[in-house]
Amino acid sequence: MDFAHTASLGAGVIGASWTALFLASGRSVAVYDPAPGAADRLRAYIDTAWPTLDALGMAGNGTPDAVTFCADPAAAVDGAAFVQESVPERLEIKSELYARIEPALAPGAIVSTSASGLMLSELQTAWRDPAPLILGHPFNPPHLIPLVEVMGNDRTAPDAVDRAEAFYKSVGKVTIRVRREVPGHVANRLQAALWREAISLVSEGVASVEDVDKAIWAGPGLRWAAMGPNTLFSLAAGPDGLAAYIDHFKDSFHRWWDDLGDPRFTPEVIAALTEGVSEATQGRSVAEVAADRDALIIAMQLATRDLR
Repeated sequence: MDFAHTASLGAGVIGASWTALFLASGRSVAVYDPAPGAADRLRAYIDTAWPTLDALGMAGNGTPDAVTFCADPAAAVDGAAFVQESVPERLEIKSELYARIEPALAPGAIVSTSASGLMLSELQTAWRDPAPLILGHPFNPPHLIPLVEVMGNDRTAPDAVDRAEAFYKSVGKVTIRVRREVPGHVANRLQAALWREAISLVSEGVASVEDVDKAIWAGPGLRWAAMGPNTLFSLAAGPDGLAAYIDHFKDSFHRWWDDLGDPRFTPEVIAALTEGVSEATQGRSVAEVAADRDALIIAMQLATRDLR
């Protein structure tokens, strides 16, 4: 299957972003979302995302006009070779949707869920035959951040994950395989661990919200945008590699790990974080801050594309 026609179930922020990306790649997309006004919001999102996709050189093969909005999910998946499901993260909502679309799927079609909190085994319980269903978890916004976490299991069609990875790569994504099911998959667990300590540092009065954020984007965040921590720490030891780095710093890391915090979202912590973000963004609107984020990410992607 060439995945020329796709479907996007759910047109919220994640689903709309996927839709824009699929359109930009030259695919047609059938969209389903029962929320009032969803079609108008989707088209507005695509109009906003299109210049970003164009700046990244990803909109040359597509048109935003190749989208259709369906009132029924079975109609949306009819004839679609690849279906990206991004409906709300509630098992009963996803289960009801799967029951409606399963009889209408084309033979060999793939249904990829954007689920971040729910696990594949939980989602498979709603299917008579869950062979088409895989995990295809993106990072927000999917049309801008390359990562997709992909996973199947012993109930997944044997070639589904390989075919899904090929499709994702064809639309400019970078995929990783999740080899064993855990809550939050891989990247969410990594960012949750970092955010936990960032919150702890604020709660314990070590640094302000703004300075904690600055410590990331002006420090290790720059390195992490180039390479992951294991490779970077290996480089830090020079030709002796990672084993030498660990031997030199293991006592320090053990001490730091033992001292890491374990905060909870109490009203006081939530207030401190929200006030800190408000101060750091200096009253700018969400749209203005998001535009700054997008511009920075576009610049970084363009600057590093030929090095990957």
